[in-house]
Amino acid sequence: MPVTTIRVACQTYTWEMLGDQWRGRVVDLLDAIADAGYAGIEITNHMIREFADRPADFAAELQKRDLQLAAFAYSSPSGFTDAARWEDDLAGARRAIEFLRAFPEPRLGLGGAAHPSREDTYRKLDQAIRFYNEVGRLGAAAGVSVNVHPHSHHGSLLESAEEYQYLLDRLDPAWVSFGPDTGHIVRGGQDLLTCLRTHLWRITHLHLKDVNVRREWVALGEGICDFPGALKLLEAAGYGGWIVAEEESTDARRDGVAAIRKNRAYLRMLGY
Repeated sequence: MPVTTIRVACQTYTWEMLGDQWRGRVVDLLDAIADAGYAGIEITNHMIREFADRPADFAAELQKRDLQLAAFAYSSPSGFTDAARWEDDLAGARRAIEFLRAFPEPRLGLGGAAHPSREDTYRKLDQAIRFYNEVGRLGAAAGVSVNVHPHSHHGSLLESAEEYQYLLDRLDPAWVSFGPDTGHIVRGGQDLLTCLRTHLWRITHLHLKDVNVRREWVALGEGICDFPGALKLLEAAGYGGWIVAEEESTDARRDGVAAIRKNRAYLRMLGY
């Protein structure tokens, strides 16, 4: 079993993907995640809900359960590619940064660039990159680390190796780091270890999701993502950040608590 400083958190998208079908409270999520044995939580601007303007209260609820805030994830319906939404999107990012200032090791994860159409992809990517760098600058001024988290659904414009490279070549490394997702890398058609190895020095945050050969989400360890290989790469590089388990499978839709428990048990089996 490896001796590691890597910490394991859980993402709340397991419940967010249910939309209006989920009627619980934020503290219910905290209870489920703590009881499953995670050290931290990554929550989104959509799921923070009743605590959106109460960071101190949220911090107190985390402390009660011996949890840490691994990251706050911020996304927008614009996919950060619509220039007309710049001010609204930036206002949301400023609110997220202000929220995060109440926490130690504050980290803001920005959702990947997206648009319903892939026409003129690189112009849209340029708009998103401009946004990422501006938020990174604002975050740095406030002591908040910022990373970008590409995905592979909802009109993603960041899927191929070329698109990832285009993004990272243009993000200012002084302000913005890389927060990839294993499942999204593979669903986008890339080789997982090649992608991680290529951008290893930029990675400060990593989501763990699994996918099968049909590009369907499955529990960790039930698909084709090489988690032992990915974690070995991180360990060799001296990675000391969070790994964030995330579950979007059909089984997770039926029983999110059972899904996150199963994922935590899998990661324990790997030594984390």
